[in-house]
Parts: sequence; structure tokens; C-alpha cells
Amino acid sequence: MAKDAVQAEHRAQAAATQRDQERAQLAQIPLPTKSLYADVHDPAQWANPFLMVGSDTISMHILLADANPSTLGEGNMLRPEAARRQSIQLRPEDLVKAIVALPAGAWRYGRVIAVQESPTAAPKDRPRVRRNEEAAIQQLNDLGIVVEEWPSR
Repeated sequence: MAKDAVQAEHRAQAAATQRDQERAQLAQIPLPTKSLYADVHDPAQWANPFLMVGSDTISMHILLADANPSTLGEGNMLRPEAARRQSIQLRPEDLVKAIVALPAGAWRYGRVIAVQESPTAAPKDRPRVRRNEEAAIQQLNDLGIVVEEWPSR
């Protein structure tokens, strides 16, 4: 019994240390600037990470920064924004690792993520989708990330 308690304590300490390291990595990203995204209401226009939560997976949509710092030709055929958009399917338990691994250029508005329940989820899956969304929001909040729920609740 005592041995199990000691092992559980060590696991809890390791998890806390891991979470502190993840928070420290994300602390390099500035706090969000609401004026940059307050008028964005379309997921296609959102420039920060966007999570679409389903019953079994989380779809993370990101827009990578343009590697070319010049404004010449920006957004045209030679430098299309769509080429920098990526969608990644994640298991809910992999969300934190994926968020911590994002490059700083994916956070144009600062440390804020939009989260939405999947509109294509079957009605019978809605409770599980909502539980996954709540768990994702809790994980993001634990990392010090502001969550913008879509549609606004």
C-alpha cells in the first residue's frame, strides 16, 4: 500500500513538472490581443490554431507563417495562403503535445485558440463531443491559453 502511494506521488510530481515545462514553452507566445480577432467570425478567416472537436478525434487547423518576410507577391499565385493551411487529426490525449509543438508563427493573435464542436457529429454523439470539448478547454486553460468558443456561448 505505502509503495503504491509513493509511486502515485512520483507520477503526480512528474506530471506537474511536465505541465510546468509545457507552460514555460508556451509562455514565449505573447498574451492574446483581442482587437486582432474580435471581428473574426468565420473559421476560414481565423489565423490562430482552430480546434474542431468530434466524438473520437480533434481536428486542429493551423495557418503557418509565411517564410518570406517581403510583402511583394503576398497572397498571390506564387505565395497562396491556402498552401500554408494545415489540418491535423489528433486523439484527444495528444492535444497538449500538438499544441506545445506548434511554431510561434502560428499564433498571430497571441496565445488564443478557437474551439468548436463538430457540426457533423451525430445527435447520439453530442454528449461525448461536449465532454471532449470540455476536456480540451480544461487542458488549454491549464496551459495558460485563452479559449474562444465558437459559436459564442
